[in-house]
Amino acid sequence: MTPTHLSPRRWVKSARLALSRLQLPLARVPDAPSVSVRDPWPGDPARGARILKGELELAGSVRPLAHGCFADAAGSDAMRAAAHGFGWLRDLRALGTDAARSRARALVSDWLTATPRDRIATRPDVAGARISAWLGHYDFFVASADDAFRSAFMARLVADARQLAAAIPGDEIDHRALTALKGLVAAAVALPTQGTSLTRAMRLLPQELARQVLPDGCHAERSPAAQLAALQDLTEIRALLQAALSQPPAALASAIERMAPALRAMRHGDGGLALFNGAHEELPTLIDLVLTQAGRSVRAPAGLTESGFQRLQAGRTVLMVDCGPPPPHGLDALAHAGTLAIEVSVGRERLIVNVGAAPPASGGSSAGGSGDSTWRPGTGRPSSWRDAARATAAHSTLVVADTSSSELKDTGLGRTPAVVDAQRQEANGAHWLEASHDGYRRTHGAVVHRRLYMAESGEDIRGEDSVDAPEPLPFAIRFHLHPLVVPSLQQDGRSVVLRLPGGSVWSLKAKGGEIALEESVYLGTGEPRGTQQIVLQGGGPGAEMQGAEWALTKIG
Repeated sequence: MTPTHLSPRRWVKSARLALSRLQLPLARVPDAPSVSVRDPWPGDPARGARILKGELELAGSVRPLAHGCFADAAGSDAMRAAAHGFGWLRDLRALGTDAARSRARALVSDWLTATPRDRIATRPDVAGARISAWLGHYDFFVASADDAFRSAFMARLVADARQLAAAIPGDEIDHRALTALKGLVAAAVALPTQGTSLTRAMRLLPQELARQVLPDGCHAERSPAAQLAALQDLTEIRALLQAALSQPPAALASAIERMAPALRAMRHGDGGLALFNGAHEELPTLIDLVLTQAGRSVRAPAGLTESGFQRLQAGRTVLMVDCGPPPPHGLDALAHAGTLAIEVSVGRERLIVNVGAAPPASGGSSAGGSGDSTWRPGTGRPSSWRDAARATAAHSTLVVADTSSSELKDTGLGRTPAVVDAQRQEANGAHWLEASHDGYRRTHGAVVHRRLYMAESGEDIRGEDSVDAPEPLPFAIRFHLHPLVVPSLQQDGRSVVLRLPGGSVWSLKAKGGEIALEESVYLGTGEPRGTQQIVLQGGGPGAEMQGAEWALTKIG
């Protein structure tokens, strides 16, 4: 393609990349990083042991990681990005053995020798992650290596840094853009030949923060997973600038200060994340460390006004509700059709959940792709794991006519709710929330309403879900249960008793719909786990009610 066929922005980027490749033979390659860069995050010794056996594990999914594996472009984008990003070096470091150090060196040497042609390896966010990981683990596996390895390693590091500087900003405009910038900052700080990149990074960073971080501190993707990843990257960038004795921009400090409380608002009592918009639970210890690195401890806000997340807390009970519009195009690659979905936890035990994010190995797109089709979340049609997990039926909310409230596409979302409204009141420790969305207006002429009440004890939650439409429509209100919850459908046909692992007993009673228990799946820890869901079904031709009332109460 000639320059005349490119947009001005792409032409400039293409020219920068070409120039960076021409300059590589002339670039001086330093013997070692000029500034020591430290990777601040803990590794997992169990995952490190798997790497010694030739397996890379990511959120429950496993791929081979043996000699020659880097030339293999098979597998999902997520797994390939993890392999080429080298964040798994911290898992080998966590083992702290000579065998782990040797394995790290051998795998990096294999990567250098293979010269991967996989496009994922050169994607800006993956290159940024790799540069940060290599520099952050230099002392672990490079410093004691022979001269030939160090020379090849540093030459590739400089080459990657130059090409990353030319490729930024990339096509990925979600939180992955921050990972790319982190790599650029790390290279600018640690490699004397990349000093000019710092000026470029500091010019781009405030622009990204303004675009990605909402005023309430929530990341624009509206995903707890993106929230955690972005805050990790931003705290690393701040630490890198401090190591270089460079003053971080005011926008960076402001973003971190706002994002930390928002991340706290997305945590359940067990310390893990709520499962909205492509999230897994994640390790509470990692979340704690990210919040510690972020700085000043601030209490979780009750509501995030711009993003729309609501957190109702009373006694030992936490009720979270997604009352915000889906993220805009370009930031919706991982977005789910879960508008007005709820999650409930009691103490450190999860009760009502959403299904969660598809396993990383389940397909070929950056957001999961197509893959295993063994689960169908109440739709009656074959579906990939990714599509199934993103569907409204995979969330604890109301579904109209087996249709998702947002249109699911491979690249993100199509049709979405235009208006999502929520009004909240509190008095004497009790909470009321009224919310609605018009995600079904274009397809069925319908608006969905959800009213919630939580008593001051936290042991009495009432709900009313309804469909406002010109004529009766079939609906299903789903309550996905955590795998450790044991449900029992009662003989009255109107209630289900729920036993939590800690011994407490709750009851969900319903009026206005037929109640049933159905199979479900839980992806919150990555690997699929079988569980059940409570389903209230009603509506359709001749129906007197266009909704149902329900009550979730502690009975023992």
